[in-house]
Amino acid sequence: MQNLVSYFLTCLFLYFLYILFKFINKVWLAPIQTQSVMRSQGIQGPSYKFLHGNTKEISKMREETRNYPIELTHEMLTRIQPHIYSWIKLYGMNFLFWYGTRPQLVITEPELVKEIMNSKEEVFSKVEYYEYVQRLLGDGLVLSRGEKWLKMRKLANHAFHAEGLRGMVPAIISSVEMMLKGWRYNGGKEIDVFKEFKVLTSEVISRTAFGSSYQEGGRIFDMLMKMISIVGRNHFKVGIPGIREIFRTRDDIEFEKIQQGVREAIIGIIKKREIQETKDEPDCSESDFLGLLLKAYVDPDQTKKISIDDLIDECKNFYIAGQETTASGLTWTVLLMAIFKDWQDKAREEVLQQFGHQNPTADGIGKLKIMSMIINESLRLYPPVFNITREAQKEVRLGNLVVPAKMEVYISNLALHYDPQIWGDDVHLFKPERFAQGLVNATNNNNSAFLPFGLGPRICVGLNFAMTEMKIVLAMILQHYRFTLSPNYIHLPVQILTMCPQHGVQVMVEAL
Repeated sequence: MQNLVSYFLTCLFLYFLYILFKFINKVWLAPIQTQSVMRSQGIQGPSYKFLHGNTKEISKMREETRNYPIELTHEMLTRIQPHIYSWIKLYGMNFLFWYGTRPQLVITEPELVKEIMNSKEEVFSKVEYYEYVQRLLGDGLVLSRGEKWLKMRKLANHAFHAEGLRGMVPAIISSVEMMLKGWRYNGGKEIDVFKEFKVLTSEVISRTAFGSSYQEGGRIFDMLMKMISIVGRNHFKVGIPGIREIFRTRDDIEFEKIQQGVREAIIGIIKKREIQETKDEPDCSESDFLGLLLKAYVDPDQTKKISIDDLIDECKNFYIAGQETTASGLTWTVLLMAIFKDWQDKAREEVLQQFGHQNPTADGIGKLKIMSMIINESLRLYPPVFNITREAQKEVRLGNLVVPAKMEVYISNLALHYDPQIWGDDVHLFKPERFAQGLVNATNNNNSAFLPFGLGPRICVGLNFAMTEMKIVLAMILQHYRFTLSPNYIHLPVQILTMCPQHGVQVMVEAL
């Protein structure tokens, strides 16, 4: 018996040593080795700190900029990614920093960026995002990989193809008309366009992708916004591996509760659609995104069939991607046109020449050259999505570098958008004329230096939809209103899920 006890205790001790070694290797030995390997290739960066990596440094730098308004300038790299700005100056265009125990190789050379973004899935794939983002988006189109991503991408492409977009234009126009109707009673008064655009883009994505009104989807949006807020405040918090499974925080509990509410609400919309389909009601359509998802859900072909979890994840992905990014993009564009009234006047003249006071058309939207220039310059200065992350699936050569397997590669859109070697010494100024001769000339033939929608095989599937929506919204505003920046506006751009104004963007509107 004593021998058995001794044997058991020895095994337990050895198992403890094994777990301890794995832990030490993960949080100390492996990071130090990786840091040494990259430094031998000339890649410098801030030194790894036990367990937290550089997250505490990043949080401190962000906190120093986050809570204080800045002058009305448009240099966002120092504001939104102060760590990237500081470390580029210290360590060069490519460097290594640490998100906890995860190494992140920052790449800001356009040629290397192009190589990464155009690579195949088995070379550089989507990373496994940290827990809150993973739980927010699930295994939907934004985060999925491999065969799963290909299947969901085909569905999304089918929903947002050219003819599909033309069919969405009336729904977009109808939603904008509702917004502008409310503005008529605010003539000469202050309007927070960020709040207005969040409601507007919510309704647009509900109508065009899910066939439901904003009132029906409003509760889902409210819940998703609460989840996004939790994601934002936990972004640079790194804990001991495995500890969260044992000790749940208040945010964990709240997030799970909201997540369940979102799931139940989406299932409610799905059931309503199924009932409509059995009654053959005209509001039902297999051509919108929800209709296509439901068709795939019941498809007998297992290669095309999706699960209920897949369906819910895709709904969440499109609710978030279709609303948050477009609302931010519209808000910053209106801010810039409110400041630079000469460009507002040029855009209005172009819109009136093209449409008069009639509603925009799908064909006419594509002819708004000045509008495109203004939107592109706004997306350069204030990209809603300001970084892209990929993971090397195997050891791979990138330029003169050898990137180890499982190394994360971090691309800062902002750093590329503010590179004076590409855009010139006036890189911080709002100059839509940069895009007068197209993207190739604007970037000196470096199209990978302009990444508001990504690049390559995983370029944003909603690119054309977002641009169409933004042009219609801005065109209809310009047809009816002149706007200037309110004296109450506080310039405080912040990172939540996208780059957005912490206190909104207030403008004074005047009916034409």
